Amino acid sequence: MTAKPKILIIDDNLDTVELLRKRFRAEGYDTDEAYDGMVGLEKIRSYDPDLILLDVMMPKMDGYEVCEIVNNDEAIKHIPKIMLTAKTKVPDKVRGLDIGADDYITKPFDFKEVVARVRSLLAKKLENSEIAEQEKFSALDHFLDEVSHEVRNPLVTIGGFARRVKKNLPEGSENSRHMDIILQNVEVLEKMVHKLISLKSANLCYRESSNINEIVDNALSTYNQEIENKQITLVTHFMENPPLICADQENITMTIAHIIENAIEAMIGEKRVLTISTCIKEHYFEIEISDTGKGIEKSKIKNIYDPFFTSKTYGPGFGLTFALKTVRSHHGSISVESNENQGTTFTIRLPMKSIVA
Repeated sequence: MTAKPKILIIDDNLDTVELLRKRFRAEGYDTDEAYDGMVGLEKIRSYDPDLILLDVMMPKMDGYEVCEIVNNDEAIKHIPKIMLTAKTKVPDKVRGLDIGADDYITKPFDFKEVVARVRSLLAKKLENSEIAEQEKFSALDHFLDEVSHEVRNPLVTIGGFARRVKKNLPEGSENSRHMDIILQNVEVLEKMVHKLISLKSANLCYRESSNINEIVDNALSTYNQEIENKQITLVTHFMENPPLICADQENITMTIAHIIENAIEAMIGEKRVLTISTCIKEHYFEIEISDTGKGIEKSKIKNIYDPFFTSKTYGPGFGLTFALKTVRSHHGSISVESNENQGTTFTIRLPMKSIVA
């Protein structure tokens, strides 16, 4: 299920907040509320809204101050802000727009106008986000091409000559040990380059009739021994006789495997449970992978699909970047819910319109 857009209402008028909360929830939005500017700022960071409705006249900190602080904070300045006020003079509106408000609505307002403005800003935010993501992946593909030409070939040469030199060195000599270190680091770089180049294949789909349960089983089989060694409890809930889907089996298998690998690495405590399920919801195949691991910090969730982002001790993270590109190439979606020290759940949704007749 697609997450509901989140609206934060910051207003000291209880009646206004109650009205907006009821109306927005009836329209299918999720809401949270704050009754003064200072609490509102805290809620912006904890609730992470998709849009802020901000009253101008409030105790402790007025809407202008809140808007200005938000607009100067790189982490939250992108959130659309609509200011609500009884002030009708042009200079008051200009001030709000100058300090970063995206829109201005005068009280008393018609809710139909408010919801229309909200929809417009959320649609614009989504469009800008999609454009930015396309540009990011385009830049990534260009970078991958450069890596392929400028890094891989010299690495092959260095590794090849290093192995030849190693053969001619006395076993156990100091130079032989130094060459081992060189070869170990070459191997690390070769693996990193291989993972980088594999990202290109996420957009290249060879689709064929596929059983979603078999794909998940194949991804899981790679880690059966590790799951047993680490004493992880595996729980699976697979739907019976799923219809076949037209998908790139290799890329979807790799996508699920990357998420399973992250889940295994995240579970370091006593309670280690990995739960994987498949089902059909709202014309989508849904694959859910849950762990009881350390979870992901809220501040980092937005970056987990970025290449080179990782919370691991060593090595850049490419798995989730590959996963996102693969799922998007199948016109599906991937989402995550996580709580620190409780666990993480990834949900992959693939459209049933790709089923094989």
